[in-house]
Formats: sequence, C-alpha cells, structure tokens
Amino acid sequence: MPAEYIPIFIFAVLAAAFPAVTLVIFKYIRPDSRAAGAKLKPYECGIPPEGDTHGRYSVRFYIVAILFVIFDVETVFLFPWAVEYGFLGLYGLITMFVFLGILLVGYVWLYKKGAIEWV
Repeated sequence: MPAEYIPIFIFAVLAAAFPAVTLVIFKYIRPDSRAAGAKLKPYECGIPPEGDTHGRYSVRFYIVAILFVIFDVETVFLFPWAVEYGFLGLYGLITMFVFLGILLVGYVWLYKKGAIEWV
C-alpha cells in the first residue's frame, strides 16, 4: 500500500470503529428499555385511548406528498427567476421554459398513469 493511502485507511477504520464502539458502550450503560403495560399505550392527554392508534394510510397519500414536494420545489425555482428575470433576459426565459416543459411532461405522465385522478 502506498504511503499516501495510510491516512485514508486510518480514517476509514476509525469511521467504522467509532459507531460500533459507541453502540456497544451504550448497550451496556443505558437503562432497561423493556416496556410493558401502560408504557405501550399511546398517551392522549390523560384520557384513555379509543380504538387502535396505528391506522394504515393508503399509498396514494405518499404519492400525493411526493407530488407536492416536486411541485413545491418548482415554485422555489420560479421565485428567484421571477426576481432576476430582467437581468437574465432571453437565456433565462428559454431555460425556464425548458424547466417548466420538463415538469409539464412529468405532470402529463402522472395524469396518464392515474396518480392524481382520484384527488
């Protein structure tokens, strides 16, 4: 092994050893975490809970959340472009149309797949 790789090797060993040693140490010094009885019940402001709190959500809610994030990022890019539009000129206009075109293609594809029809 060349001498210039020795610091990288030492760093890699320390990067792997530190989390392992930390997990082993804290396994033995933490308090007993076996929960039983009331600790397993959800807390509802002192009122006894009604029904099961572990309800299931449809996968479509996660798809809607991802779509929201994607189109929210679009607005994050649109605001600075709108502020600097006069400075960017025609090049900025063309690049923003390309960006919006890509998003429009994605939106049409999602509509064709039926990902947003139920909304």
